[in-house]
Amino acid sequence: MATVRVQAAAFDLAAEFAALSGGRTDIGGVGCFVGTVRDTAHGRPITAMTLEHYPGMTERAMAAIAAEAEARWQLLGCTLVHRVGTLAPGAPIVLVLAAAAHRQAALDATAFLIDWLKTRAPFWKKEQFADGAEAWVAAQEADDQAASRWDG
Repeated sequence: MATVRVQAAAFDLAAEFAALSGGRTDIGGVGCFVGTVRDTAHGRPITAMTLEHYPGMTERAMAAIAAEAEARWQLLGCTLVHRVGTLAPGAPIVLVLAAAAHRQAALDATAFLIDWLKTRAPFWKKEQFADGAEAWVAAQEADDQAASRWDG
């Protein structure tokens, strides 16, 4: 069963891990990815990143991505938490946890989940630079290429 949330507040990794795996003995491994705000982009210092989403649509897209992962890797559960709002460099943005009977399924599902979240979930990111400029983050070809390995 997937847990999917979009929230402004920081997440607690230990609490999320416990909620997913607590008391279960059928889980052989949990893959984990935590994405954070970098302090530079294109060689320019960043002071903040603002993340926006379309409420309802974003959660539905995330739930569909989680369901796809659960089916492909026979997951025993997964957690997707994505933050929105204005975040400082170093702040956690996204959490992906994937629980499976075996480690390779957990690790593969984790990679799939973050690749598809980056390319298929409707989030918009704007970087604020130290010089006062702002710029929306464009889709990255490298992200599309990484996600394409899971097509088919």
